Amino acid sequence: MTEMTPETADALSPATTTDTDGEPASAQLWDGDAGQLRDRSRRALVQLVKGPYLSSARHANLWSALLADEAPIRSRLADMYLDLVLDLEAEVAFVRNVAAVERPDVPKVLRTAPLTFLDTALLLHLRQQLLHDAGGSKTIVGHDEVADQLKVYQGRDKADPAGFAKRIDASWNKMVRYGLLASTSTEGRFEVSPVLRLVFGAEEIRAVQEEYRRLVGADEVEPLDGTDDGEEDA
Repeated sequence: MTEMTPETADALSPATTTDTDGEPASAQLWDGDAGQLRDRSRRALVQLVKGPYLSSARHANLWSALLADEAPIRSRLADMYLDLVLDLEAEVAFVRNVAAVERPDVPKVLRTAPLTFLDTALLLHLRQQLLHDAGGSKTIVGHDEVADQLKVYQGRDKADPAGFAKRIDASWNKMVRYGLLASTSTEGRFEVSPVLRLVFGAEEIRAVQEEYRRLVGADEVEPLDGTDDGEEDA
């Protein structure tokens, strides 16, 4: 009888295989692990749920894992009543609560943060900048230039400019905190997240335009996103 040595035992043990990007092909990450996704795909799923978004620019490995395992990740999100929004051109993705008209009783998993009117106006201005700069280049903005653009929302009387400036600062800091504005290597300059292309529709845009008309008493105002009011958006 052949004696069993550590060397022969190793030879008889199944080899650990890896996929093309060097990650173990087996989905089991620990003893008793019941998961079926690979490590990086799980991390992509976690990033999507944590939010605010996942992008190729900021999460290159997780982005490639999301594309490789999009179907099972969508399935797991749907199990949690979440919908995956994926833009291949902008290379960004995020999740939102499922909008099931036929099932109004589905639970709302993601908490929504209330936005002031000025928050929404700031977001739409940043979105307009993104659309204007479309073509692969990054959209970089500064606080002061954006604040100047938002002064139109002070109204006719221009009362309490110091208070209005504080409200702009609060809205700006909120966008930084949510990851929709990211600092760059240049002091005072911020990159606008491409995810903003996807989060506003025609209804929200019209609401801000109506409020703008009310504040300045204008009969007509140029659309904030560069499109006419009747055009549907993502």
